[in-house]
Amino acid sequence: MQTITCECGHSNPYGTSLCQACGKPLKQDVEILSSMRYEGSARRSQTYKQTLVDKIWNFFSSVKVGVWLIVIILVAAAIGTIFPQETFIPPNVDPATHYESEYGTLGLIYYLLGFHNLYGSWWFILLLGMLGLSIIIASLDRGIPLYKALKTQRVTRHDQFMKNQRLFSKSSDVELDEIKYTLESLRYKVREENGNLFAEKGRFSRWGAYVNHVGLIIFLTGAMLRFFPGMYVDDILWVREGEKASIPGTSSEEGQYYLENNDFILEMYDKEEKKFNSALSSVDGEVAKNYQSNVTLYKTKENHTIGAEPELEKVKSGEIRVNEPFKFDSFALYQTDFKLNEFYKMSFELEEKATGNKFGKLTVDLHDPKKEYDLGDGYKVKIEEYFPNFVLNDQNQPSTVNNLPDNPAFVFSMYSPKTPEGEKAFVGIQKNIDSGENQFKMTFAGIETKDLTALTVRKDHTLWIIALGGIIFMIGVTQGLYWNYRRIWIKQNAGEVWAAAHTNKNWYGLKKDVEFLSDKTNLTPLEEKETASK
Repeated sequence: MQTITCECGHSNPYGTSLCQACGKPLKQDVEILSSMRYEGSARRSQTYKQTLVDKIWNFFSSVKVGVWLIVIILVAAAIGTIFPQETFIPPNVDPATHYESEYGTLGLIYYLLGFHNLYGSWWFILLLGMLGLSIIIASLDRGIPLYKALKTQRVTRHDQFMKNQRLFSKSSDVELDEIKYTLESLRYKVREENGNLFAEKGRFSRWGAYVNHVGLIIFLTGAMLRFFPGMYVDDILWVREGEKASIPGTSSEEGQYYLENNDFILEMYDKEEKKFNSALSSVDGEVAKNYQSNVTLYKTKENHTIGAEPELEKVKSGEIRVNEPFKFDSFALYQTDFKLNEFYKMSFELEEKATGNKFGKLTVDLHDPKKEYDLGDGYKVKIEEYFPNFVLNDQNQPSTVNNLPDNPAFVFSMYSPKTPEGEKAFVGIQKNIDSGENQFKMTFAGIETKDLTALTVRKDHTLWIIALGGIIFMIGVTQGLYWNYRRIWIKQNAGEVWAAAHTNKNWYGLKKDVEFLSDKTNLTPLEEKETASK
């Protein structure tokens, strides 16, 4: 039975003037029309308000709460674009130090609030979960009563219901068979009961908003699944020429993948080339034509000992160029960046200042330096401090910007039979500072460089879920935007034929239908009652 909901949330049958539960008067003209949105059915959030579960349900069922959650998520995402995300800062750099040194106090606050890794932060995931919960509860709170009401619609409606529809008329001497035939010609689905008619068309459009919600829930589920291990990987892998490196995100029970950078190739455009002469002439410096990495993929053998040097077996070789990824399993490696001639090893010699005699040579791996180098015959050198990217901090003390050996500097302790207690020296590029009157010094003896390539490691098992959610969402938009739910009631009442009509939107289209119905039959044209729709 169709019901009227009072301001306290109690449901009452049509035709009653007082609420049967609380005794308050019912404003039928207003309530009937306004309740057509959910067919007069009381929602759970309007009837249960006592327990903690009820209060949580009512909070998340509120449209205002959902809108505010969307606004907060959008604002957070916008703030996350102010500075680069952690993924895009230089490798081997401490994020806290980087953001503070690059962007000052604002950068430090940005880091402390988790905006540097926004989409992986616990509070952003919590916001997404709350939004998903709000959508689910709001849909159930409104969708279930609407489904029950639409499924159990009666053909014969109460007189008060008929009178209070926006379009209404009374007629006499009307053939119901003719009305039924005309409505069917307009593609209405017509039901008949006791000489009364109920015609409806486009009921599925009422579910457009709920299809939207389903699409959004699937979309958010896909987005949240990205934070589960094995579902999504988007990382940067730096590999030096001639070296192997483990590929992040590939560790599993079957083994870990490694990539060897066999060769890095860089080709530049020739500015004398006629085909691109006009474009290249407007650019300062050389322009890269192609940069690629020739790589070999390895995989650890099964049942290898944890902690021991892994035994690798070759999987395949290939080339990685921009927009031409190297694929294996569900992973893809994209050529992202490169760095030419990165400092790799530096060589030094221990030299006696007075005579110029040299007592051995040592080579320092700038990425993994040893603490001590024995040169024999009682001569040795220790590295007391190492600054990969040397700078002087605010206190005029030596420090390093990051762990990249772009400007390496060392504090050496030099030991010899003549100086068993050792002598200290600070050595860097174009810097050689003794600590007092030293008899020995460290002399620069050469440097080795290597090309470095940056690859984006990508794996995404959630893309199809996100795409499915987007498609379903667009179906719901189309469903609710281009169709509307139209209903027409015909009732025989004391020798008269009453007609009423309602639609959820596009009243112009419904009026055209009832005008056509009046033209084809003797039905009095339905008049619009403006007061009933306020």
